[in-house]
Amino acid sequence: MKLDILAVGAHPDDVEMSCGATLAKEIDAGKKVGILDLTQGELGTRGNAELRLEEAKAAAEILGVSIRENLGLADAFFENNQESQLAVIKVLRTYRPEIVFCNAVVDRHIDHGKGSKLVSDACFISGLRKVKTFVEGEEQEAWRPKRVYHYIQWEEIEPDFVVDVTGYMEKKMEAIYAYKSQFYDPKNNEPDTPISSKNTLDSLTYRNRNFGRLIGTEAGEGFTVERYAAVQSVFDLI
Repeated sequence: MKLDILAVGAHPDDVEMSCGATLAKEIDAGKKVGILDLTQGELGTRGNAELRLEEAKAAAEILGVSIRENLGLADAFFENNQESQLAVIKVLRTYRPEIVFCNAVVDRHIDHGKGSKLVSDACFISGLRKVKTFVEGEEQEAWRPKRVYHYIQWEEIEPDFVVDVTGYMEKKMEAIYAYKSQFYDPKNNEPDTPISSKNTLDSLTYRNRNFGRLIGTEAGEGFTVERYAAVQSVFDLI
């Protein structure tokens, strides 16, 4: 299966929180979208790896993505090294996405910045023909995504462009709520975390509404780019 977009997150729920509405919009437009989680989020204070995987599957079904895979790298301890890069490259060469979304370039959680650089580096190396990878004994062809974009997470990063996601916030929040163990629930007696507060959950809506305000729509999701975004005409801009 060839994908139009592969969204990568260091942990299950990174993608839903940051670009879930954009993915839902593109899926609704007929694009094939996949999600790749680098880790199982096994060091998260709430829940456990098995529960996170169940929640991730439920969120994927809500969004309607074509595939969701988990590399099983070590939460908090994975490195941007050859082994990790090759693991990502195998996925890139398997699904051959045109566009890759990855973690914020800098963020509160150390895995986000590491994951951002790891995936960005892998996207470049994946296009080198002399880098050999094999799946079930078959050599893979080189593949480099045309675009790599970074979504925005905890930190207030100024976006390079904003996607109008009007009408897709409900789907995004539904996917986020699939992670019942992680987010605000007054009946949950597990320890509080930075993302388990009601303020954090509400802030996801506030931020997207503010991005929408800035571009003259109801809601938006922001991204940063590695290279200048080009348009054929100024009329391509909304």
